[in-house]
Amino acid sequence: MKKNMGGTDKAVRLLFAMVVLILALTKVITGTLAIVLLILAAVFVLTSIVSFCPLYTLLGVNTCKRKE
Repeated sequence: MKKNMGGTDKAVRLLFAMVVLILALTKVITGTLAIVLLILAAVFVLTSIVSFCPLYTLLGVNTCKRKE
């Protein structure tokens, strides 16, 4: 699995996940919206940890800086 996510991309995804988690825990978002956003946040955390996003591969996007 080739890395295709840069540091900024990972930081933004983790920030989004933290905000969603805080909003869900404080009951600002509830119900179906909270569930959908929490699942998306979990996917963002997982993809940030492994530095690979399958959707980026399909779209041909690469935010990872390459050493040249």
